[in-house]
Amino acid sequence: MDLQGELIEHPYSVYDRLRDTAPVCRVTGTDGTPAWLVTRYDDVRAALTDPRLSLDKSNAAEGTYRGFALPPALDANLLNMDAPDHTRIRGLVARAFTARRVEQLRTPIRETADRLLDRLGPAGSADLLAGYAFSLPIIVICDLLGIPEDRRVDFRGWTEALVAPDPARPQAVKEALVAMLGFLTELMAHKRSRPADDLLSDLIAVRDAEGDRLSEDELMSVAFLALFAGYENTAQLIGNAIHTLLRHPEQLALLRKDPSRLPAAVAEFARLEGPALLAIRRFATEDLTIAGVTVAAGETVLVSLSAANRDPARFAQPDVLDLDRDTSGHLALGHGIHYCLGGPLARAEVEIALAALLERYPTLELVDPAPQWRRSLRSRGLRELSVRYEAVRESP
Repeated sequence: MDLQGELIEHPYSVYDRLRDTAPVCRVTGTDGTPAWLVTRYDDVRAALTDPRLSLDKSNAAEGTYRGFALPPALDANLLNMDAPDHTRIRGLVARAFTARRVEQLRTPIRETADRLLDRLGPAGSADLLAGYAFSLPIIVICDLLGIPEDRRVDFRGWTEALVAPDPARPQAVKEALVAMLGFLTELMAHKRSRPADDLLSDLIAVRDAEGDRLSEDELMSVAFLALFAGYENTAQLIGNAIHTLLRHPEQLALLRKDPSRLPAAVAEFARLEGPALLAIRRFATEDLTIAGVTVAAGETVLVSLSAANRDPARFAQPDVLDLDRDTSGHLALGHGIHYCLGGPLARAEVEIALAALLERYPTLELVDPAPQWRRSLRSRGLRELSVRYEAVRESP
C-alpha cells in the first residue's frame, strides 16, 4: 500500500479494512521505502511501549523508511530518542507542562481566547482556523517559551510546508527548515543576551552552565519541537473539534446545556478526530512478531493512533461522536514514556477555546458542512473552517 494514495484521501475506511484483513500491513513510505503499518488497538498500544521498537534512527536498516528528515541542529529531539537521553531531555522540559503550571495558565489562555474573539466582532462570517484555532496556540506557546511579540513570525506557513508538503513546490520544505533554523538561531542569541523567566532562558542557562546535561543541538531541537508540536497539533485539534461539534447539533446542544461536559468532550474529539494519524516511526532493534507477522531487525514500524482509536474491539460504535463515552485508554496523545509531554496544556487550550467560543456565539454554524481536509499523513487537519456567527445580545 502506498501511504501517499488512498490512506490520505480516506484514512478511516482504509484503517477499517486493514484491521479486518491485514492488521500488520506492508506499506510504502512517502520516500518510496518500505515500512510496516499496525492498526489494531491492542497491537498499537503494545507497540508504543515495546522496548524493542526504538525511535533512534541509528537502529534503522539501510533502505527502510526513516520518516521526516531534519538538519542535525533540529534532529536531536525527543521524537528521535530512547532512554536514557530521552529521560534526561524530557526531565529538563517537563516542569513547563506540569498540572500546576497548566492550571496557572488557564486564566491567561482564556484572556487570549477572548481577545481573539473580540477581533471577530459580534456577528458575521470568518475562517476560524486562521482567526482563532491557529492564533491561540501560537500565542500560548510563544509566551511559554519566551518568544517576544516582535519576533513571532509566520509559523503557520512553515509548519504547513512541513506537515502538508505541496508536490508542486518540493523546495518549500527545505526553505521552511532553513527559515526556522535561522529564526531559532537568532532567538537563542537574543535569549542569551536578555534572559527572562521562561522555558528557553532556563534551558539556555542549563546548557551554558552544565553542558553535559544539554548539548547545543539538543537545545535547538528542544526549542524546535516545543514550538512545532506545541502549535501545530493543538491548532488542528481545536479546528477539528469545532468542526466535528458543529456537524453534530444534538451533541452541541448537550454541551451548551452542560459546559461541565467539556473535559470529557475534548477527550472524545481527540479520540475521534485527533490530528495525529500516525505515531512517530519506530525501528525494530531485533526480530520480533506483531499479530503473527515477523518484523526483522532494522525494519520500520508505523503505528496508527487514529486506527486504534476507532477500533470497534476497544470502543463501541467508534465512528460515532458520543460525549458520554468512556474514552479512557484512547491513544490520541500516545502511550508510555513517549506520551505527549504537552498533553495537559493542549487539553486545556482546546477546552478553553471551545468554552469561550460557545459562550459568545449561540448561533454558530458552518458555512459548508463538507470538510476540506488537507493532504497530509503527519497531521489530519482542515484547510479552512468557515463559520457564521452572532454574539449574545446584552439586555437593554
